[in-house]
Amino acid sequence: LSDELKQAMAVAVKNIETFHNAQQLQAVDVETLPGVRCQQVTRPIASVGLYIPGGSAPLFSTVLMLATPARIAGCQQVVLCSPPPIADEILYAAQLCGVKTIFNVGGAQAIAALALGTESVPKVDKIFGPGNAYVTEAKRQVSQRLDGAAIDMPAGPSEVLVIADSGATPDFVASDLLSQAEHGPDSQV
Repeated sequence: LSDELKQAMAVAVKNIETFHNAQQLQAVDVETLPGVRCQQVTRPIASVGLYIPGGSAPLFSTVLMLATPARIAGCQQVVLCSPPPIADEILYAAQLCGVKTIFNVGGAQAIAALALGTESVPKVDKIFGPGNAYVTEAKRQVSQRLDGAAIDMPAGPSEVLVIADSGATPDFVASDLLSQAEHGPDSQV
């Protein structure tokens, strides 16, 4: 990878860390009546699976935006799956974020492996990440099984609207649109 790309990823990680560190909640411990205590405690999900699609472009930004919050939250196990061959950009982003468990598996089978576990892929508690219609359907199905895993949300085609006035930088507006258009031919920009 170029030094320029590595530097851009490092800056992105720093920005993501700044945002997610600011989101961390403090524990709440209140005695509402004598002897009655109410608490709110935030705990990390023990084991998370990150699905990073292969597709037409390596979505290393997805690695950064999923793995960084998982690390900050204190998730004990972070498992990344991506279709082979995994792009160097994805591997570098994973390394930058401290992800050590990576599998060359993609599609619905990756979601099933993360949700149910295999001889080599550990079962996780929750699966994050986008994917095609097959991945989305697999996520829906595993989230409905008692022995499955929770999911972030069903992903659909990207839709974005950028509102800009005469003071906007045209290159930034175009970049915002293109960053969503790369997600697939059904993206609406």
